[in-house]
Amino acid sequence: MEATREIYWNVGHGVVLPMYLLTLVAVAACCYGIYQRVEVYRQGKELNRLDALGERIPFLLKNLFGQAKVLRVSGPGFPHGLFFWGFVTLFIGTLLVMLQADLTQPLFNVVILKGSFYRFYSLALDLAGAAAFLMLLGLMLRRFVYRPEGLKITRDDYLMHGLLTAIIFTGFLAEGVRIAVTELRMNPELARWSPIGMFVANQFSAQDEVSLRQLHTLWWWGHLLLVLGFIVSIPWSKFRHLITTPANYLFTDLRPKGSIATINLEEEGVEQFGVEKVSEFSWKDIFDADACTSCKRCQDRCPAHNTEKPLSPMKVVQQVGELAFGNPDKSLIETVGNDALWSCTTCRACQEICPADVEHVNKIIEMRRNLVLMQGEFPGEEVMVAVNNVEVNGNPFGLAYAGRGDWTEGLDVQILSEGGADVDVLYFVGCYASFDKRNQEVAKSFVKICNAAGIKVGILGKEEKCCGEPVRKLGNEYLYQMAAQENIELINGYGIKRIVTTCPHCMNTLGRDYLDLGLDAQVEHYTVFIDRLLKEGTLVLDERQFDYTYHDSCYLGRYQDIIQQPRDILHVAGGRINEMQKSEKESFCCGAGGGRILAEEKLGNRINVKRVHMAEATGAPVLVSNCPFCLTMFEDGIKTGECEGKLKARDLAEIVVERLQPAADLSAVLDTFLPTGIPQVEEAPAADAEPEAGAEPVSAETEKARETTGISGVNGKDAA
Repeated sequence: MEATREIYWNVGHGVVLPMYLLTLVAVAACCYGIYQRVEVYRQGKELNRLDALGERIPFLLKNLFGQAKVLRVSGPGFPHGLFFWGFVTLFIGTLLVMLQADLTQPLFNVVILKGSFYRFYSLALDLAGAAAFLMLLGLMLRRFVYRPEGLKITRDDYLMHGLLTAIIFTGFLAEGVRIAVTELRMNPELARWSPIGMFVANQFSAQDEVSLRQLHTLWWWGHLLLVLGFIVSIPWSKFRHLITTPANYLFTDLRPKGSIATINLEEEGVEQFGVEKVSEFSWKDIFDADACTSCKRCQDRCPAHNTEKPLSPMKVVQQVGELAFGNPDKSLIETVGNDALWSCTTCRACQEICPADVEHVNKIIEMRRNLVLMQGEFPGEEVMVAVNNVEVNGNPFGLAYAGRGDWTEGLDVQILSEGGADVDVLYFVGCYASFDKRNQEVAKSFVKICNAAGIKVGILGKEEKCCGEPVRKLGNEYLYQMAAQENIELINGYGIKRIVTTCPHCMNTLGRDYLDLGLDAQVEHYTVFIDRLLKEGTLVLDERQFDYTYHDSCYLGRYQDIIQQPRDILHVAGGRINEMQKSEKESFCCGAGGGRILAEEKLGNRINVKRVHMAEATGAPVLVSNCPFCLTMFEDGIKTGECEGKLKARDLAEIVVERLQPAADLSAVLDTFLPTGIPQVEEAPAADAEPEAGAEPVSAETEKARETTGISGVNGKDAA
């Protein structure tokens, strides 16, 4: 007998019309529900997320059919992926049945499901159904029996798991009863190509044909009605993520990671900055709430939530949805809570791991903007002092402009205002490396590395201002733009085209945010800079073995995807790494991001101490970082976490400078390093020799202040 089967066996072709009518009703109900939700999304402001479809569609296909983001957490991700692929296979199988029964066979007398293809089809669908059923059971055990801490159960969870289980179960029952009457008795060889169906058929083989046909009719209609119920329930339950999550892949933010909208502060008629109500968000921010699957991956990785602070990124997204659909006029800031908003370190761990591509961080920043620009609120008095210092003195410590380059004494470094801009690179030093004694050692190390490589390095000295990143992340867009415009005008005026920073926060701000305001220069972090010099042979290190653990700073690892270069440098230097449990893209924040470096940590436990204890657990004696904020936090965390004598915090530049060897002739590699040429500026713009209003005069008091405070930062340490 030919390998095939009769479509609509037992139920007859008379079911086709009512089946399609019921399906049409179910689809119409689903579309109506989706339309109602779209109307809620439209409360938000316009935003174009359908440009560059050539990038968006591949991203959608990769993450939908490849389950790439879901599989990043293998525990629940793997069964979810198998379930998805199994369900997709069953759906394709159903479409093939419809294609043959309602199109190719009645119109063209073409039978698709026959012969070897039918055997493969039967086997594939049975195995796909079995995989989907088993993975669903596994996900149910995780959800209802071995539930991870913080994973909540809702009515939707019972509906989703119950309905999917019933759909697969009734499908196998209908198949098994059909096989019991047909293939098991007349073509047992074919039945073996449906192993699950044959197993079910054997359980019913003793019953008479009349009873089996009645059972088949019951299970067939039951299966159909369950499927129709599933279609209807999509917009009214968490099933909607079947549509919203893939759509969110299509609507992904194609800007560089961490990009923030630059407010036009000069726009006339604007009376509102930031977000207080959901209608002040974009439609995409509201849509994110429907795309969220409540998997709590973001919450699990949030450093604030993990140190007993009142912030859950998942909850913030859900609160946006709750107000959008329930009470859009209510204050979102009051609902979320000021303490939760100020607890965020903008580390981006939430967004990096989200399987639905939800955008958490900018929602928090927009609400902070409203708190600062509209309500004049800050997380503490110490932050107000630091912000005022940035405005008056160009740094959060309140120290004089003129002392910003004092650390360069005795070093071969060009201060641009004193000798023009005939340099290979501009070193944008940043506030901590300029004023904090501990981080000044990092700055000195970097300059020595440049000197050893024959790279002429310059700094802005007293003309440099804070890049504005901490105050911007706290919501003060006005002060950020004021500082940024001054820095940009200065850098562009000198004709600088290449900038290197030792601060990932400065790097992200200058290299990405400043582009919106007119900076015309390439910005690079010193780890990438040094790694290239080593690989070109411009730098040579004396390898000395040492054990260390390495901290991937959030603004270098997650924001810039710079993971391997620092490790390569340390390997060349003789380092043997002991990775922390949370490293690379999963790295745990030091606690200083999002402007938190300027704020006391008053709630919960200290983030930096938790991270230091992770480093201590590796057994390595050295904790290497690449960021002045991280180094500052670790120095403090080692003290307050009682790790002194067990762990020492060091910057990567300090390790490199200790191992420098004289380099060979550098002229051959300089063109490779600077392919666009070295900017030559014969005359630098005239620099104002007098300090700006509000700045302290250059005096012994400045040096005394440094010696007294050490300028170790404001976050839980000696405030300058």
